[in-house]
Amino acid sequence: QVQLVESGGGLVQAGGSLGLSCAASGSIFRVNTMGWYRQAPGQQRELVAQITRGAVTNYQDSVKGRFTISRDNVYNMVYLQMNLLKPEDTAVYYCSADAATTNRDTYRTYWGQGTQVTVSS
Repeated sequence: QVQLVESGGGLVQAGGSLGLSCAASGSIFRVNTMGWYRQAPGQQRELVAQITRGAVTNYQDSVKGRFTISRDNVYNMVYLQMNLLKPEDTAVYYCSADAATTNRDTYRTYWGQGTQVTVSS
């Protein structure tokens, strides 16, 4: 099994910055794409940013230029640096990882438990 644990959420004023971290652990053979999603109350979960193992990134339009995703392939970690935060960024942020547990395993998507980010106006 693969476990994902996020950290770094909290409360910040609009215009401020927060950094999120996520560590993947457990029986891991390889981690491919990692990402961050968010879900606001009454809303569907949406993609914020993704990063491939080769560091190719993809961002939701609303966060381009403000958020930066990065990863550490040695320690199977993914990070999200969030700058110029807006109240509409308020949500629970979830880490995701496409991982295989053996070299014969199929890749599946694992999820963290989520961390709350609240941006006050």
